[in-house]
Amino acid sequence: MAAAGAARAAGRRSRQLFDIFVAEVPWTVSSKELKEYFSQFGSVQRCQLPFDRDTGFHRRYCWIKFSTPEDVQNVLKKDSHILEGSKLTLKQQTRRRQSQRRNPRE
Repeated sequence: MAAAGAARAAGRRSRQLFDIFVAEVPWTVSSKELKEYFSQFGSVQRCQLPFDRDTGFHRRYCWIKFSTPEDVQNVLKKDSHILEGSKLTLKQQTRRRQSQRRNPRE
C-alpha cells in the first residue's frame, strides 16, 4: 500500500501546472503576440487572456502555461519584460487542477 501512495503522490507532483500570471498587459497586445513573446523562453502550451463581456476589451492580465518548470524559470531569470512600451508584471503560480486537490475528508 505504501508504494501505491508514493506513486500517487509522484503523479500529483508531475501534473502540477506551472503558470506565470502576467499583469499590466497593454490593450493593444493579443494572446497570439503574448504567446509569441513568451515562446522565446520555452514551449508555451497556452495563453489565457480573459475578456470583459461588457467592454469587449481584455482585462490587461493573462496566464501563460509552459511545458516545463525550466521554461518558467527561464522567464523569471529576465529582469523585466516590456511589450509595446509597457513593463509587464509577472508572478509565478503553481496551481493544481480542481480534480487534484485533496478531498477534505481524506
